[in-house]
Amino acid sequence: MLNTLKRIVQEVSLAPDLDDALSVLVFSLRKAMKTDVCSVYLIDTQKACYVLAATEGLNPKSVGQATLGLSEGLVGQVGLREEPVNVASAASHPKYRYIAETGEERLSAFLGVPIIHHGRVLGVLVVQHAQERGFGQEDEAFLITLSAQLAGVLAHAEAIGFSANGVKKKNVPQVKRIQGIAGSPGIAIGPVVVMYPPADFDSVPDRPPRNIKKEQSKLSAALEAVRQEIKGLQVRHAANLPKEENALFDVYLSILDEDALGGEVAGRITAGNWAQGALKQVITEYARNFELMDDPYLRERAVDIKDLGRRVLARLQEKEPQRSDSDYPEGTILVGEELSTAMIMAVPIEKLSGIVSVTGSSNSHMAIVARALGIPTVVGASHVRLSKLEGQGLIVDGYQGQLILNAPEPIRQHYDEILLEEQQLVQDFETCRELPCEMSDGHAVALWVNTGLMADVVRSKGRGAEGVGLYRTEIPFMARDRFPSEDEQQAIYRKQLEAFAPLPVTMRTLDIGGDKSLPYFPISEENPFLGWRGIRISLDHPEIFLSQIRAMLKASAGLNNLRILLPMISSILELEDARYLIHRAWMELQNEGYSILMPQVGAMIEVPGAVYQAREIAAMVDFISVGSNDLTQYMLAVDRNNPRVAGLYQSFHPAVLCALSDTVKACHEMGKTISVCGEMAGDPAGAALLSAMGYDSLSMSASSLLKVKWALRQLSHGQTKDWLEHVLSLDNAAMAQSYMRIKLGEAGLGGLTRAGK
Repeated sequence: MLNTLKRIVQEVSLAPDLDDALSVLVFSLRKAMKTDVCSVYLIDTQKACYVLAATEGLNPKSVGQATLGLSEGLVGQVGLREEPVNVASAASHPKYRYIAETGEERLSAFLGVPIIHHGRVLGVLVVQHAQERGFGQEDEAFLITLSAQLAGVLAHAEAIGFSANGVKKKNVPQVKRIQGIAGSPGIAIGPVVVMYPPADFDSVPDRPPRNIKKEQSKLSAALEAVRQEIKGLQVRHAANLPKEENALFDVYLSILDEDALGGEVAGRITAGNWAQGALKQVITEYARNFELMDDPYLRERAVDIKDLGRRVLARLQEKEPQRSDSDYPEGTILVGEELSTAMIMAVPIEKLSGIVSVTGSSNSHMAIVARALGIPTVVGASHVRLSKLEGQGLIVDGYQGQLILNAPEPIRQHYDEILLEEQQLVQDFETCRELPCEMSDGHAVALWVNTGLMADVVRSKGRGAEGVGLYRTEIPFMARDRFPSEDEQQAIYRKQLEAFAPLPVTMRTLDIGGDKSLPYFPISEENPFLGWRGIRISLDHPEIFLSQIRAMLKASAGLNNLRILLPMISSILELEDARYLIHRAWMELQNEGYSILMPQVGAMIEVPGAVYQAREIAAMVDFISVGSNDLTQYMLAVDRNNPRVAGLYQSFHPAVLCALSDTVKACHEMGKTISVCGEMAGDPAGAALLSAMGYDSLSMSASSLLKVKWALRQLSHGQTKDWLEHVLSLDNAAMAQSYMRIKLGEAGLGGLTRAGK
């Protein structure tokens, strides 16, 4: 039956809309299983019932008319139990309910299986026989397999505009929620502008050039035109983007250089292909190499390559850019299949309120720039149907990674209230800008900031940050097409250290692998999160590690506010080897005549194994930092960038909270300070619990700092310790989060209790 299964799924997937898809399904399935009847019942969530959405064998006039309550009949029983119901005589079953308009009185045998997507029942797939005989186990297994395959198709149909919640009434828009991945926090409401690629490579054929020199000349002109276009974007946004983010445009320009992409295309023209065909060949090969990588960051480089290629192709085809500034309405929500940084920068920044990318990850160039600009962004929204969105009003929830289309007035009003509340909260936060982070009973909690881009430095200044708890050194590496030299690194690190001096700056050594890779140092693994990453790469490449440590040490000369942090420590041996190399680099510089104090060296607790060796690790370092994001995903075996399981990523999971509590106790027993850097520290509820556990400092994004300071100043340490004691007694994350939401509300912090704030 495998071939039959594949054929049915393919036929259904190719149907132009949901009605046709369901018709194809019941027709093909009835024929394949040789049954008298095949039907699909879908849930109408607004009416709270099942609706007969398609049938082969029952009265066709009953489609859209026949309904059953969610707990009514055998169909309701399938949905309630979320498992198959297989009976030889349906009428004799206690849950049976006869629906006269369907004409099913002649039928006896009944087999129904639920259609479930991401834990939610969408409907029930039913086959029936006139004869009083049960369906076999093979029939049941086949139907279950088919149902599982079709669930995603139906969920996609629901998301893109064809209701999977019953038969949709004509011309009545239905609210749709589309789940993606949070790329940049915030709420945006506005009209959609769909950004399409400037040109399409699919229609470009290969053909020999009539005049090689003429084709070369056309290519040079097109490359120069795109270079000028990129330079224009760079100049235009020089005031909006800090120097380091703006340097991304330099990367684009270097790709277009004659020694890079331009040279390869020219070579293909000489080899016998016209300019457009040669460009297509080179771009396709470049992009395919990146797209085959598992790492989200490398896949995003494929987006940049394709975008640049399309821009050059548009020039070769003598097409101008699609839109002018006046074409973008106020509050534009920019939506696209593969949005690049250059595409975003084409929109007037004062008109851009939100961004949605069908593909991509939260670590892409585009998402990094969106966060730097403070634009709410959702990425990985794979169920978005671009052709249906142009001009429509859309709500972008960058906190929860969710899009809401056709929002009814109550939902729209709810989000309008959130926007107004955020504006008011920002004003409240400003009142504590110059005040220390002391709780109402005098307990002090140091608030540090996470940085990686110069934008973080700019936003951190004046917000009361008491230091840098995490400087991500991999960001400057990502913004280049080669490893930065020791001198280049030293200049970058010096800016960070000088910006915060005399406050401490904690520089994490190169942390690539997993969800972060370098285009010039590709890492291809089946399971990169459990592979070659973090300190493992540094120890396997001491030449890279030593160069980075030397640059850090030289940058700290005369400032003495450097702290070195080692990522992804999973064993004592790794720590010993890393400390030896750090000491070696320091001794080399001493011998070269530098007078540099040996900085503090710390280790990150990010894997469960390190939690159980926290005492031993703390004994070997000067401080400990807990990476709550990675620790949570490793504790729970959940990739938070995977929309299928992102809902299982729970910072308040009992196992995560116990690990955090045990780690701080172990560290303090060894007399060492300990901090948390991660999203949990930037959440008021998480910060309250972490302070109650005894963490000495919390490190977060600059945008969260004032919010957390303001919240903690409203609370007492004793109060949060009582909360922590209760939360640690709970057995699931939902109860813990609900409890904290209630307690923060009772403390007058209700405005901070919405999910994701």
